[in-house]
Amino acid sequence: MELSKQQACHFLLAHQRLSPAYPLRGKDGIRDHFRRVGCIQFDPLNITGQNADLVLQARVAEYRPELLRALLYEDRALLDGFDKVMSIYPVEDWPFFERWRERARNHVVRSHAAVTAAMPKILAAIEERGPLSSKELEMNETITWDWGTSSRLSRAALETLYFRGELVVHHKVHTRKYYDLARRCVPAELLEIPDPNSTEEDYQDWHVLRRVGSVGLLWDRAGEVWLGLLGVKSPERKAALGRLVEQGKLRQVIVAGIKDPFYYRTEDQETFEASLSAAESPDPVRLMAPLDNLLWDRRMLKALFDFEYTWEVYVPAAKRRYGYYVLPVLGGDRFIARCEPVLDRKRQALVLKNWWWEPGVEPGGWASSARGALERFAEVFGVKDLIGTIPT
Repeated sequence: MELSKQQACHFLLAHQRLSPAYPLRGKDGIRDHFRRVGCIQFDPLNITGQNADLVLQARVAEYRPELLRALLYEDRALLDGFDKVMSIYPVEDWPFFERWRERARNHVVRSHAAVTAAMPKILAAIEERGPLSSKELEMNETITWDWGTSSRLSRAALETLYFRGELVVHHKVHTRKYYDLARRCVPAELLEIPDPNSTEEDYQDWHVLRRVGSVGLLWDRAGEVWLGLLGVKSPERKAALGRLVEQGKLRQVIVAGIKDPFYYRTEDQETFEASLSAAESPDPVRLMAPLDNLLWDRRMLKALFDFEYTWEVYVPAAKRRYGYYVLPVLGGDRFIARCEPVLDRKRQALVLKNWWWEPGVEPGGWASSARGALERFAEVFGVKDLIGTIPT
């Protein structure tokens, strides 16, 4: 089957719950979206809200960050973990990441003796005192950790236990993590389930299929979108995609003007068909997260949406084209602009530092909707005023 680029974009937006506008509500809607995409990338930077909150505010009606915190640290329906990189995923996915934990248990870290000696003491302290952060543990010795970096012994030992699956993140105070025993936070029935993927091929197929679903439509080209698949390089990925097509779990399509085939999950067929026949709708303007699942493959984003985006937080200031923490702006089925908002918590305001319209976009047709998007964005993060103007 051959799609136009516009049809491919419409399917991606429908899969990502970006069309129609704000189809999800409350904690049930958030959980439903996590089940569809598997994970949302976590990043601790909080210039204008953290990445996971930015992802959800573009999809969930009347979203507030407290909803995600409750699902993570009160309901225990979601977990802080690793998938693509640092991510949040449903607690029921715990058994599928046993390979990650086994790898950590078999890995010998630098300063192995010091970390190994500290771990039982930390487990005993948490058993007795409840959730703890590195701040509450009197293990201030500086050690050399895995990447040749220096770290406090308490932090290194806590994170080793976390990677091994003995601890989970119980809650956070700002960016500080408090850890608790996994058996006190993860349902016992999940802890007892053995790895559902009994062979390497089973695991590769599962994680490749999951990653396709995390985006919706993917091609077999190397890129950051495929990070976090253990032991899966280009040959293994190609083989897994082939097996999944043969098994009927993936379907292959061609997009006009692009030589590489694309894949989507068979379970998403209903969304796929509906997106191709859906009538045009005046979808609103939305500010997008810099690490949104839709943006995980930047080359594919350029090929399909004709939108070139670089997250410039790690680019030296003198070399940035736009700014430190710049958000893409989606209008209908296209990216119409990018902007740099900053939450000023002292003034209880959202400050718009800059706004850049994309080439070919007529500002007059979008300015009012864009202003409304900024006002809604400010409400999500609990600030009242909007400082700054959108150029017209």
